Amino acid sequence: MEYRVLIVEDDANIAAAIKRHLESWGLEAACAEDFRNLLPQFAAFAPHLVLMDISLPFYNGYHWCAEIRKLSKVPVVFVSSASDNMNIVLAMNMGGDDFIAKPFDLSVLSAKVLAMLRRSYDFAGQTGLIEHRGALLNTANGTLRVGEQTVELTRNEYRILLILLENRGAVVGRDALMTRLWETDSYVDENTLAVNVARLRKKLASAGLADYVSTRRGEGYMIV
Repeated sequence: MEYRVLIVEDDANIAAAIKRHLESWGLEAACAEDFRNLLPQFAAFAPHLVLMDISLPFYNGYHWCAEIRKLSKVPVVFVSSASDNMNIVLAMNMGGDDFIAKPFDLSVLSAKVLAMLRRSYDFAGQTGLIEHRGALLNTANGTLRVGEQTVELTRNEYRILLILLENRGAVVGRDALMTRLWETDSYVDENTLAVNVARLRKKLASAGLADYVSTRRGEGYMIV
């Protein structure tokens, strides 16, 4: 899995250096471009982690962390020269997950980023978030976000998507799907399952995820 990191840093040289170093570690990185309105780029890039400076044009990093927290539980790591105790405490209280003081060593920064990503996503069942191909499923509240959109799912649609995401890359047989749904008191037959999958596909397609769920004729369904 290639993790995406959004770098919110208004010093172009620092941002470019961080981007190059993260990419050398196999991460996909992007630098914020519009400091007046960060959320469209955040939603479009769908990062797994945000590196956030505090001192920014227009609005500071605390503001943007609070705005991101309204949309996502994605880890936010503050990076700032304002590393006194008051700023560190404020960063954590605003929803930050870690704080790295400037100046920093790029290798240390990358190591902290990778450690945060492992903790946040290698145990998706514990964190309550599963991300795949730009879709972010929150298992804590049953919501699905694709970019800026929140996709409303029924209980069965959510459970079908969760099962397929937990087994992405493998075919999940219809019988296995129905058994899992029965275990959660959703008594569905094969026709009802097909209707639910069709509705789920339609909702995903309307959010820009056409062909997200594939059918393997005579076998079942899968997410590639």
